[in-house]
Amino acid sequence: MSHQTPKKSAADDIDPITFEVLRSVFEFASDRMASVLQRSSFSPILADMLDFSNAIYDADLQLLSQAANCPVHLAAMKFSAEEAVKGIGKDNVHEGDVLAVNDPYRGGTHINDISFIKPIYYKKELIGYGVSRGHWMDLGGGGAGGQAFSTHIAAEGLRLPPLKIFTGGKINEDLLAIILNNTRTPHFIKGDLQAHLGALRGAEQELQRACDRYGVGTVKKAMKKIQAYTEKMIRESISKIPNGVYEAQDYADTDGVSPDRIKLKVRLEIKDTSIKVDFTGSDPMCQGAINSPRANTMSAALYSLQFFLAPDAPQNQGMFNPIEVVLPDNCWLNAQWPAPTIGCTTLTSSKITSAIWQALGKAIPERITGSTCSECNWFVASCTSPDGKTDVFSDLPAGGWGGTPFADGMSVTMDPLGNCMNMPAETAELFFPIAYEAFELRKDSAGPGQHRGGLGAVFKVRFLGGGELGMETSRTLEGSPGATGGLHSDVQRSSHIHADGTVQVIGGLDPEGVWTNPLLAGHKFYAGDTFMFESTGGGGWGNPKRRTIEEVVDDVLDEYISIEAAEKYYGVVIDPQTHQVNLAATQALRG
Repeated sequence: MSHQTPKKSAADDIDPITFEVLRSVFEFASDRMASVLQRSSFSPILADMLDFSNAIYDADLQLLSQAANCPVHLAAMKFSAEEAVKGIGKDNVHEGDVLAVNDPYRGGTHINDISFIKPIYYKKELIGYGVSRGHWMDLGGGGAGGQAFSTHIAAEGLRLPPLKIFTGGKINEDLLAIILNNTRTPHFIKGDLQAHLGALRGAEQELQRACDRYGVGTVKKAMKKIQAYTEKMIRESISKIPNGVYEAQDYADTDGVSPDRIKLKVRLEIKDTSIKVDFTGSDPMCQGAINSPRANTMSAALYSLQFFLAPDAPQNQGMFNPIEVVLPDNCWLNAQWPAPTIGCTTLTSSKITSAIWQALGKAIPERITGSTCSECNWFVASCTSPDGKTDVFSDLPAGGWGGTPFADGMSVTMDPLGNCMNMPAETAELFFPIAYEAFELRKDSAGPGQHRGGLGAVFKVRFLGGGELGMETSRTLEGSPGATGGLHSDVQRSSHIHADGTVQVIGGLDPEGVWTNPLLAGHKFYAGDTFMFESTGGGGWGNPKRRTIEEVVDDVLDEYISIEAAEKYYGVVIDPQTHQVNLAATQALRG
């Protein structure tokens, strides 16, 4: 019987030091893209709020590295790049070209997220692609920022199929003119476009330098080896999760049209070193603008799992190879034309994360956390200054994250869908005719638990002139769920405080329990009116009555929870005057 020596892969001849250096080069290339984009962009949504993502791919359009930007963008960008190259034709893409696409049905998410793809060559050989995606403030549509919340994608703005924005390094002036004609913020467009181009050139320079130093053959081998390395780490991590089938569901409060909740159902099948994520049983496509295109749903499923797999692994295609996602036809998580999608990244992806984490909680309860606020709380307002000039203002009032097995959740932190920042008050007031009145922790917003959720916030902004506000939010009927006995957080609420001081709930439950659709489009504000948003916290972890009395008292003194909540949820009775604990009453409530 003959014995055959196993064949070595093409990457086996790369020594560990060269491998590690090139891994760092690939990561630095993506990080440099992010730095260039932030520093050179014009719009505050990119420069200050960091609502963008950057990554590099190999010549086969397999993810090579990504910056720590928006998770909901990052796993979706591969689909935009694939559709762009496919749409133009690989043979028609040349050095110096840059492709652009934002079509939700062709690898996109919502229309505002526009992707730019640049092929990278080394001595005429294609070695990879740089991809830079940004949320552009406004690309037209029936409402500022595309927030028309209509029943047709056409109301959300300019939908671009794969096109060349640069050919051989020369800009497509016709396409640029079309974009400038279809935005409320043309003053940002040229600067932001050049910022994306700068980011792409940064990626190109770093990969070409690596080829100069190590040779193109070694660089290409390292690309494949690093992907295999990450895949091995992910599969080893999956193998530590018990085999089985784990199900959960979550929902959107409304699609803005139907009064009914929109259900999301997920089924995780863990088998040895692979995971199947099946969304069969979720509701069909809805009329309202929260439908999620395939790329967005895939992205949300993939990044949601990575929190509990191998988050320290190099970020590349190897993270995703062990995971299969099943999307049924005619499902609101598999949007097809002409389904509107403006809320897909902000509302829908966060519910996908919550459902997946709830399902994982049945497999690894000792590691799971309570759900986050599970919302982006994205609002956009056209605003008019007293002298009649108009602009578009946007912000993302964050909520809390869920309690963990080890500690309380983080307060006022962006949902996992994005690493975005809130708009700095100083920047907002400099750019726009508005004034910030409050951005503070919200008492009793967190889900109670042995480790409570992080707190949400109270956000207030006053209009100095007129304005029309669009708002995407949810969790207005019920807060975010806890884990392993932790409780739900509070509900969210949008309010219009009129100049005379009267308060009108315009999204969510009012004090009488009357609920108003929280998906707002074109809600009018006048000079002196204030928009107030109350975000929720994260779900709690563990039985609240196992939280130590000392921790409950500290929370009351810090004004994180009220004396009433301390007694109702934690079984700790505190005198409102002295803040002393009534031990007898507390022991009776705690059993």
